[in-house]
Amino acid sequence: MRELVSEAEVVAASGDDDLVVWAAQGMRPGVRAWAYGDAVAVASPEASRRDRLVVRGTAAAQAVPLVRHALAEAGPSYRPLGDAALIEQVVEAVPELEPAVRFSWMGTEKLAPPRHQASGREGAASWLADSAVPEVAALLATANPDSYAVPGLPRVRRWAGVRDGSGALLTVAADAWSAPTVGLLAGVATAAPARGRGLGERVCRFVASALLAEHGRAALMVDDWNRAAVVVYERLGFARRRVAATGLRS
Repeated sequence: MRELVSEAEVVAASGDDDLVVWAAQGMRPGVRAWAYGDAVAVASPEASRRDRLVVRGTAAAQAVPLVRHALAEAGPSYRPLGDAALIEQVVEAVPELEPAVRFSWMGTEKLAPPRHQASGREGAASWLADSAVPEVAALLATANPDSYAVPGLPRVRRWAGVRDGSGALLTVAADAWSAPTVGLLAGVATAAPARGRGLGERVCRFVASALLAEHGRAALMVDDWNRAAVVVYERLGFARRRVAATGLRS
């Protein structure tokens, strides 16, 4: 096992894998990383509300001992996350782990051109002032109560939104847990009466464009059952990557 001590080492060992590099978070304090053969593991505390152990590799024979080593070093709160096929092989080999839960990681380096304009008389998407935090929290509570990103959490950096003509907040999205070279889009929510008008796509395009300008890459996580959201993200130019996560049995 070789410990990686810099972002450059993580980039080189992972082939600049965007999920791995995102987890490294610029190797901020608390992040640790290791390599074994061509397998890489990054233990990232409180990355999108979880202590995550992002794993990459082509062979379970290398990934399994690496995961065991990383969990022993980082602690039992860390949850392995990586390409679905690899994580499921790790789960089969490590009986202490729970069954894997699948979802998707989506990323892009360039947005697709817009296909249409949202209907209605709503304003353009823009960054919201700090004074809008109660409105953001209220919208999330009704439109996306399971959102990992909520106002006030560390590294949930800023919120964007679209308002109607009366000033009511209709849709939001956040720049949250972004890494130096991978910005993360999170906390997307649209009020139920405003759905189907392209407003979610509008605010996501705004945030993703800002992330690309600042970080060079944009990414997000989405539940596989949320087909409507996946379609929006694919229309924006995000490519889908099937991933899975697990954790030690309690």
